[in-house]
Amino acid sequence: CRSVSQVPVAEGKSVQQTVELLARRLEALGADKQGTFGVDCETYHTAATLGTQGQTGKLMYVMHNSEYPLSCFALFENGPCLVADANFDTLMVKLKGFFQNAKANKIESRGTRYQYCDFLVKLGTVTMGPSARGISVEFMQSFMGSHTPGVPSVFGSKHDSTYSPGDTMVQYMELFNKIRKQQQVPVAGIR
Repeated sequence: CRSVSQVPVAEGKSVQQTVELLARRLEALGADKQGTFGVDCETYHTAATLGTQGQTGKLMYVMHNSEYPLSCFALFENGPCLVADANFDTLMVKLKGFFQNAKANKIESRGTRYQYCDFLVKLGTVTMGPSARGISVEFMQSFMGSHTPGVPSVFGSKHDSTYSPGDTMVQYMELFNKIRKQQQVPVAGIR
C-alpha cells in the first residue's frame, strides 16, 4: 500500500529549497533516482440548472497519474472514485453543460521517483498555476521520521483490505484540497 503525505516547508527556506534538502537526504541514505512522476487534478463543479439556483454545486475532481498513463480518475466529493480510460477527458468537454471546469483551481504535484531498498519514494513540488504551494511525498516511515502520519483516512472507509490505484488518488485529492485551504496560512517549519 502507499501513503501520500505533505511535508512542511523548512524554516527560512522556500518550497524548492526544502525539496532539494529532502532530495539530498534521500540520496545520502542511498536512494537511486528512477525518473520522474506527475499527478494533476482539475476541479469541476455541477453547472447551475433550473430549480437549483443558490445551492452549492457538487464537486468532482478529474485526476491523472503518470504511474497509470492509460487511466483517468474521477473522484466525487464524499463519493466513489471512478477509474476510466484516458478518453474520459474528451467526455468531460462534451459534458460542459453539466460540469464546469474551475480552471483556476488546477493543482499538480511533479517531482522525482527514488528507489530505496524495496521502497519507492516520490518527492514532489505541489503547484497551482505558476506558484509552488507545498511538498508531497509518497513515502516510507524511516525517511519521514516524526512527520509520519497514522494510517491514511482512505483505509478507514474501506470494507476490504485490497488496495487500489484509486486509493492513492483519493490521498492526493485530500492533500491537494488541504494545500488549497492553507494558501493564506503560514506553515510551521521543520528543522
